[in-house]
Amino acid sequence: MTRSAARALAFDVVAVVVFVAIGRRSHDEGGNAVVQTAKVAAPFLIALAAGWSVARAWKQPEALRTGAIVWVVTVALGMVLRHWVFDRGTAVSFII
Repeated sequence: MTRSAARALAFDVVAVVVFVAIGRRSHDEGGNAVVQTAKVAAPFLIALAAGWSVARAWKQPEALRTGAIVWVVTVALGMVLRHWVFDRGTAVSFII
């Protein structure tokens, strides 16, 4: 993996975790913050890996097309995994 691909992947992982942490904070959810953030982020991190595979993101990690594919797969598959595999809520406002 090239340095730019590793940097892009790290950025994507951090973006997912930060998005989850902000969401959890805005809902004032209790419990161990690290464990709960990991539980919420898990389906999206799995979907992110799938998105990277589908887009072959390591080849052109900074291309707009690559980012669009990774984003769509991460959101769509992440929501499916969240609902069907991780048995978590999927409120319309959360999806939006």
